[in-house]
Amino acid sequence: MISDGWRTASLLALASPGGRRALSARRFDTRGPTRDVTTDNARLPTLEDVARLAGVSRATVSRVINGIRNVNPELHEVVWNAVNATGYVANRAARSLVTRRTGTIALVVSDSESHDDDPFMSRFFSDPFFGRVVGGLMSALRPAGIQLALQLVGADQARGQLVGDLRQGQADGSVVLSLHPGDTLPQLLADAGLAGVVIGRPARPVPISHVDVANDRGAALAAEHLVSRGRRRVGMITGPIDVPASVDRSAGFRAAMARLGQSFVPSVIGNFTHESGERGMRELLADNPDLDGVFVANDLMAQGGLAALHELGRRVPDEIAVVGFDDSSAALAARPQLTTVRQPLEDMAAEAARLLMAHIDNPGRETAAVVFEPTLVVRASS
Repeated sequence: MISDGWRTASLLALASPGGRRALSARRFDTRGPTRDVTTDNARLPTLEDVARLAGVSRATVSRVINGIRNVNPELHEVVWNAVNATGYVANRAARSLVTRRTGTIALVVSDSESHDDDPFMSRFFSDPFFGRVVGGLMSALRPAGIQLALQLVGADQARGQLVGDLRQGQADGSVVLSLHPGDTLPQLLADAGLAGVVIGRPARPVPISHVDVANDRGAALAAEHLVSRGRRRVGMITGPIDVPASVDRSAGFRAAMARLGQSFVPSVIGNFTHESGERGMRELLADNPDLDGVFVANDLMAQGGLAALHELGRRVPDEIAVVGFDDSSAALAARPQLTTVRQPLEDMAAEAARLLMAHIDNPGRETAAVVFEPTLVVRASS
């Protein structure tokens, strides 16, 4: 049973357009499980019913439902189709006693700000980045019958409480999105010997597996594209200067521009929000009115920058070209649609889930760093 303070949610809704508005969440009730039975005399479907419909043994059904992964992948689909058709509901408490697992993975968003008043606020809903992460995680976890629970932590006390909850078996492991450089959570997980994977390179060396994109090479793609379009006076709106992804993108862009003949790149600092992109574009052009190209470190800021250019009467891409980073829904919603560097976030999240399941199955497994290659998606803004 998951203690009060943990929340579970229909997180898959985040992966679809408008899903963030539809996301429903509830607290686990520590007073006991709820029942959903039509009548007291109704016979509930059993493992035998599922096995009969699927044409497999009861033992095979049990292995699939319990997440034991030595089963033919084709049988997984057959069994889960039979589960859905019969309406069978596994007794999670009984399953946990047998497997010593909860069948739950925690998605932990570790921020620098406290979210004690309402953990389902602010950035999680507004940034399309998170919806893509949830979709990728669920694509790997759902076939294994594993649920996803969401935890947002800000204060150090909350991190300590989270580690304590994980030690007590509230979840089998955690996928961590660490949003600030001084975050102690990855190290706390490593010190406690808990299964965990971080999405994004940790700011400091930590013995924990992580999945990332080659941010520096992605930024170099943006530089090469702008120069190939004839842009010779190029600026940049960076993310926070102490966030690893932002640092790598900035360094990669500057190095590529120097190699291509522009040794100085004027820049302003944003914080990955729409508002900071709009503000940053105005500031950048106020100091450098002759710019004909701008690289922006994520799509939300780039969308804000395009809004500022429209209000300033600057034609895109005729007068100034703009390239973002992420290839999120913000890139498609931007006007004009945004040329951007795509990080395969859904694939990265799915790999993080698979890597975590491997660590859960084999606690002595060595840590790994998996780095995905970015690609350039050309649209109307350049």
